[in-house]
Amino acid sequence: MPSRHIRFDWAIKKLLRNKANYIVLEGFLSELLDTDLKIKTLLESESNQQTIDDKTNRVDILAETANSELILIEVQNNSQLDYFHRMLYGVSQLVTEYLEQGEEYGKIRKIYSVNIVYFNLGKGDDYIYRLRSEFVGMNKREVLEPTLAQERRFNIKKVADIFPEYYLLKVKNFKGLVKSSLEEWIYFLKNSEIKEEFGAKGMEEAKETLRVNNLSEKERAAYNRYMDNKSYEASILSTQEFEAQWQIEQIEQAQMRGREEGREEGIQQRTIAIARSCKQQGLDVETIMAITQLSREDIEAL
Repeated sequence: MPSRHIRFDWAIKKLLRNKANYIVLEGFLSELLDTDLKIKTLLESESNQQTIDDKTNRVDILAETANSELILIEVQNNSQLDYFHRMLYGVSQLVTEYLEQGEEYGKIRKIYSVNIVYFNLGKGDDYIYRLRSEFVGMNKREVLEPTLAQERRFNIKKVADIFPEYYLLKVKNFKGLVKSSLEEWIYFLKNSEIKEEFGAKGMEEAKETLRVNNLSEKERAAYNRYMDNKSYEASILSTQEFEAQWQIEQIEQAQMRGREEGREEGIQQRTIAIARSCKQQGLDVETIMAITQLSREDIEAL
């Protein structure tokens, strides 16, 4: 039987903020961003300060890499309609917060926004989405490139290297077999399980660091309470989703009935108009009845 491992969001709150455990975060981020990176420190920011609501709903961590890039990691458990907007707001705060007043704009830091969501956000069946800004010509469709001076001055290869990048991991959408080192991390994020054969960056350290059995008695009790809360939240969310879907179906059925009733009413109105025209032209009631299938009483009442 596989060893039980700690959920990633709880690990971020309680374990991965410890400098000795940075290697786990470094491994995950290196696989996701497809580059080797080192975390210099974890920062406290206006955009990732904890609130009472955060304790049950979400968790943030802000990492500064060795080359001064900022990585905002957010885990969101509960559904939020305006979550895309919040992603934008969080990054926008960081852009200004880490630029000293009066500093040149060239000092703006590269920011990565990594969002791990456990609900259905937007329409899409993939489990990893990436947003990277590029200027594309509206006529010739070429991508705008930096000048040589800009490349040297700002140490970039593309204009997109300046702008924030967003990563969205819709964990529940992952249903396939693990075929890559990144998918090992996605599998763990979804199942809180690390298989013995997993060998992605940081995974060996995660196997030991994130074992439930390695928690102290106090930590394990806190973790079990946290998981109980997650089960309760999942139950409430499932009920809400079911009720919402049921309401949608009821509305769709009512709209369909309305369209059918409207169609029938339209046919009836056209039939009456034909009957009235026939009567004005002097046709007898029996002929009009044969044409329109209306009753004698209906025709005589026109």
